[in-house]
Amino acid sequence: MQNLMNALGYQFKNPALLMQALTHPSMGKHDNQRLEFLGDAVLQYVMSDLLYASHPDSQEGNLTHLRALLVCEAALSQVARGLHVGEALLMDRGEELTGGRDKPSVLCDAMEAILAAVYLDGGMEEARRIVKTCWPKPEEVHRPMQDSKGALQEFLQKDGGNAPNYEIVAQNGPPHDRTFDAVVYRNGVQLGQGTGRSKKQAEQAAALDALNRLKSAGE
Repeated sequence: MQNLMNALGYQFKNPALLMQALTHPSMGKHDNQRLEFLGDAVLQYVMSDLLYASHPDSQEGNLTHLRALLVCEAALSQVARGLHVGEALLMDRGEELTGGRDKPSVLCDAMEAILAAVYLDGGMEEARRIVKTCWPKPEEVHRPMQDSKGALQEFLQKDGGNAPNYEIVAQNGPPHDRTFDAVVYRNGVQLGQGTGRSKKQAEQAAALDALNRLKSAGE
C-alpha cells in the first residue's frame, strides 16, 4: 500500500480506508463496494467543477460529453494502471487467476473506491488534487473502437473545420453473413476506410483508420 500512497502523493491518516478501497468483493466482508458508490459521486462532482472552470466557453452538451469521457471505465482503468493499482488489490485466488488484477471493470471500481477513501481521509481538496494530477486529458483517454467516431470528431475540431461525413460504399456476402465497407470524408477528402458486420461497425472502423492515419502524419 505504501507504493500506492507514494504514487498518489497522499499519505493516509487512516490506512484502513485505503485497504478497504483495495479489497475486491471476492474477499467477502469489508469490500470496496460502498466506497465505490461514494467515489462515483465524488468524481462526478470534482470533474464537473474542474471542467466548468477549465472550459469557460463550452456549452452544457460538450461539458457533459467531456465529463462522460473522463469518468468512464476506460479512463478510470487507465488511471488505475498508471498508479499500479492492480498490484495492490486484495482478491481471492479464483479472481486473480481469471485476470482480475487487470480487468477494466475491477480497476475502475477500485479507482472510484480509492478516490472515496482519499475524500473521507483528507477531504474534498485532496480528492480534487488527486483528480487534477492523476487523470488524463480528454484526448489522452485510450478508448475502445466503439468511441472512434467521437474521438475523430474531437481530433478534427482542433482546427475548427467541418465535421467528418461517413458513407457506406459496399455490401459484401449473403444476407446471413454480410459485411459493410465504409469511408469517412472531410471536405471531400477521404480520411479513412473500414469494414464491419454492421454499418455502424464499419463507420467506427473507418474512423479508427482515419485517426491512426492522421496521428501518424502528425508525428
